[in-house]
Amino acid sequence: MKINKEDILHTGNLELLAKKAVEGFITGFHKSPFHGFSVEFAEHRQYNPGESTKNIDWKLYGRTDKLYTKRFDEETNLRCQFLIDVSSSMHIGAKNELSKLQYAVWCTAVFTQLLRKQRDASGVCFFDDKIKEYSKMASSTRHYRDLIHLMEPYLDYSTQQKTTDISEALHTVANQVHRRSLIVLFTDFLEKDRDLDKLFDAIKHLKHNKHEVIVFHTLHQPSELNFDYGNQPMTFEDAETGEQLKLQPNEYKQQYTTAMSDYVAKIKSKLMQYKIDYVAADTSKSVELALIPFLVKRKKISR
Repeated sequence: MKINKEDILHTGNLELLAKKAVEGFITGFHKSPFHGFSVEFAEHRQYNPGESTKNIDWKLYGRTDKLYTKRFDEETNLRCQFLIDVSSSMHIGAKNELSKLQYAVWCTAVFTQLLRKQRDASGVCFFDDKIKEYSKMASSTRHYRDLIHLMEPYLDYSTQQKTTDISEALHTVANQVHRRSLIVLFTDFLEKDRDLDKLFDAIKHLKHNKHEVIVFHTLHQPSELNFDYGNQPMTFEDAETGEQLKLQPNEYKQQYTTAMSDYVAKIKSKLMQYKIDYVAADTSKSVELALIPFLVKRKKISR
């Protein structure tokens, strides 16, 4: 089932649309794609003949020549906090397509509906250079509806805020979320300074607290990655700084796409270094093209 911009912006019922999406294009997920995330290693115990060899610690066997299995402690439910960048650059979107912010809100609505069906806890945080709104994580039906009501205004949200500070938001969340959780970040990474060292210090803060982090890199690929603007002179305005520049797009396309490709490659490399899932979320395409491959991958990992 494909949900378009008109459905999302004019139906006026984000809960109903998210429910239809989960029932429509996300099928077959009877087992949580996040199952096993909240399982933490507790201690070793001696292996008994006839038991499954699945959890044998082979590295320990190599050191001691004795068989031990890993015993795990399991929490009942997953806890998931969604972080959504609402800064000026996230409002960019082509005509008749969702903006990056609308795309992120829609993805989050679908995810929270999926988590609700699995009785897992979720919460949402909106930020630019500081936290704008922050909800606790819970799994009740009332809490889910509160999240929907919190998200709906951001489908038609406007701001004069010009800057983003992802690192500040991540540090704040790391200090507030004490129990091990899954953190899902939606951002375009288009900060003024693009200081990746500062950003990944904040991500390390989350990882240090044993949270799992997933990044949805939210961009409009035709314009922001491919620089497809034709050959006519155009005036470009930086959504974060307000700076304007008039130029002939085809004369700078190669230079621009090379710089963006290098920047994205650095982000991917850093995320891989910290074992963080990276999802390319192209807002010019339907949401399910980003969600389904990701959920299928997670489901395979959980088996």
